[in-house]
Amino acid sequence: MPSDAKDIRALLVRGAREEARRDGSRTIEAEHVLIALAATETTSAAQMLAEVGLTEDAIRAALDREWEQSLAVAGIAVRVGLLPSATPNSGRDPQMGESTRLLLKRAMEAPPKLGGRIGPIRILVGILDTDRGRVARALEVAGVDRAALRAKAAEALSQGTR
Repeated sequence: MPSDAKDIRALLVRGAREEARRDGSRTIEAEHVLIALAATETTSAAQMLAEVGLTEDAIRAALDREWEQSLAVAGIAVRVGLLPSATPNSGRDPQMGESTRLLLKRAMEAPPKLGGRIGPIRILVGILDTDRGRVARALEVAGVDRAALRAKAAEALSQGTR
């Protein structure tokens, strides 16, 4: 795992892009960024996620359960495990989606403001700063206290952890 902040950011971007491709998505959304964040195991953000049980596999499972529940609200009974896998997007690179743009905006606005520098903890804060959307619902399904995790990430950020 690279220890340089620039290398970690590049790894996060590649990981999120690969996750979107695997998902068959044309856009990189917040859930792809969250999975990539958990995959960067040596970062403080990944360790915080792991402490509350959010490994890559646990996040994927929570997202699957969230999807099943969302469809059930619409009267559609689906078991994700019984569906065929998504066709990986092998065309153009997935572009940044709206939920990723929003999480990056929130990450940049989180105190302390550091100009253009953004790292895993700041990204985690950006992800946890929303109470709507697929990631927030998946974290609820997983039984994660999002507010407590966000407070812990914000504390680490205020202590200079990136």
